Amino acid sequence: MSPQSHRRSCWQRFLAWWRGPVTTPVLVPPPSGRVPELATLRRVPAEPIVVPALGEAFDFRIHAIYDWTGQQIRQEELRYRVDLHNMTWAVGVVRELSAAIARGYEPHRSQELEEKLNDCFREQRWPRAARPGQPQFTVRVWVRPDERVRERLRPYWEQRIALECEHELSKLRTEFADDLTRRWRDVLQSLEQDPVTLHAARLTGERFAEVFGQYVTERRQAVPELVTLLTQAVRGHGDLALGPSEYTEAWDVALRTYRRQYGLDEAA
Repeated sequence: MSPQSHRRSCWQRFLAWWRGPVTTPVLVPPPSGRVPELATLRRVPAEPIVVPALGEAFDFRIHAIYDWTGQQIRQEELRYRVDLHNMTWAVGVVRELSAAIARGYEPHRSQELEEKLNDCFREQRWPRAARPGQPQFTVRVWVRPDERVRERLRPYWEQRIALECEHELSKLRTEFADDLTRRWRDVLQSLEQDPVTLHAARLTGERFAEVFGQYVTERRQAVPELVTLLTQAVRGHGDLALGPSEYTEAWDVALRTYRRQYGLDEAA
């Protein structure tokens, strides 16, 4: 080997060592498997869409939820196309449609506007005639009024909440009073039938004994009048010479029962 060839061979070996081992590039194969029939994606922008209300002195703030779908498209491709191109266009579509409707609503009617917009957007898809693989979206919104309007509405809702709470408390008081009255009525009627209860009532407390005593006294005062009417009724049938009958016997039994229950003299 000539000296020149030897020098060239050494230089080539030095370059090979310096560059390192020669590697063959590895080609990454495309994702395996078939393309899914339907890919879905949801996007909720952080910034609301601001549109003017009736009179254009106040604004509505519209928060939207976009649901994207794509036919015969991979999920990563759908995400790429929506985030890079389609979202800006979709927000513009919703803004244009919402602004045209919002100008017909007063600034404090955000709930009514929200219902109207969702009715308009329901079952609508954009773009309406999509090509195969072209993403489409549907949208739902919720609407908030202008912050200045919210401050104006706050005193109204505070008073309304207070009135509704007071109304509910009044209903509860009425229900509790009715239930308590029914329970005390049953207790008093039960105690009245026992001759020793008027004295035993003192064991439960002075206030109860006082009220129960008045109750029994009033009932006893009313009984003699009823007994007198029963007596006159029984005697009246006798004066008419009607003779014993089931009718007069029933009245007589009632009369004796009341006398015995309230300790009245038979000669009364």
